Amino acid sequence: MSNDEALPQIPVPEPRIAGLAGILEAIYAANNIALTTHVNADGDGAGCESAIAAWLSRAGKRIVIVNPTPFPALYRHLIEDPAQIVDPGTARTPGALREVDLIIVLDTSEKSRIGRVAAGLSDKVVAVIDHHLPSEELIEGIVVQDESACATGELVFDLLTIAGLEKPWPAPVARGVYTSILTDTGSFRFANTTVRAHWIAGDLIHQGVDPEAVYRDVYASVPLRRLRLMEKALGTLQVDEDLPITWITLDRAAMEATGTTSDDLDGIVEQARSVQGTEVAILFRETADGSTKISLRSSGEANVNRVARRFGGGGHRKASGALVAGRLDEVVPKVLAAAREVLREDGSGAPEAR
Repeated sequence: MSNDEALPQIPVPEPRIAGLAGILEAIYAANNIALTTHVNADGDGAGCESAIAAWLSRAGKRIVIVNPTPFPALYRHLIEDPAQIVDPGTARTPGALREVDLIIVLDTSEKSRIGRVAAGLSDKVVAVIDHHLPSEELIEGIVVQDESACATGELVFDLLTIAGLEKPWPAPVARGVYTSILTDTGSFRFANTTVRAHWIAGDLIHQGVDPEAVYRDVYASVPLRRLRLMEKALGTLQVDEDLPITWITLDRAAMEATGTTSDDLDGIVEQARSVQGTEVAILFRETADGSTKISLRSSGEANVNRVARRFGGGGHRKASGALVAGRLDEVVPKVLAAAREVLREDGSGAPEAR
């Protein structure tokens, strides 16, 4: 098949159709739309925001992107109109949500995960598109939540399909969806990589996405400060003597010494997961207010979401996180104890030689 020939249409899974159609109806009824995602946005949340912003701007909608934490520098290149971004703490912040008709929450369904933005939901029409496990504090509104999706970007792909957006899609739309799926599947390495994920990626490449260019923008444009932080992080790497757990600890001093921020943490926990025999990898990071952010990753059958939920967090079976009140020296032993308990309950044995 040549690049000029149309690919077969990728069908939208039946359970998603009604919910996505409801979101599409809300979009058509709105003129001013805000997009948001979870704190410390990743490639999935940011990619979805960029794709939807580019799509709806062309449809004549006024778009603002209002995240609870600053839009990550790594993904700002995806945003076609940087003026749409309203970072917290700027002069535009207080009134950013005042005039909107619809707020679309992407890549989370939990109020606590959208921070200060949650206060602006009460008198607005709200739509939620997410692929994480449901929680007890589900945001009220039109909700499409499907854990079987490899990324929220897969659900956005389905939304665009239902909308009948003519292909090839505008480049910023296709690139945003591709970035979402690429990053949340770990470059198609993680267990959430499905046949459909590859099918969608192939469709987006057929539409004109350049995989090498996306790789270069996301993975091959690393500032030196991030490598300096990685150097310090690897110096703290520890392995459990009895169970297949590997962890890294970063205090504020390490980040201040390297001039890094939370934007620069991407990929550090994967270094712990890459250690031979590891089933649970954890990054412990001290935050500015003295709390501890934990990021958990699983290899094998370990369900790290069970660990995260014990500390008020959430996510997936193989990738979860939480923000825990307490200093590193208080939190690390508690989280390690919980991880050991979960591993023992799951029947995991001793770690392989590492």
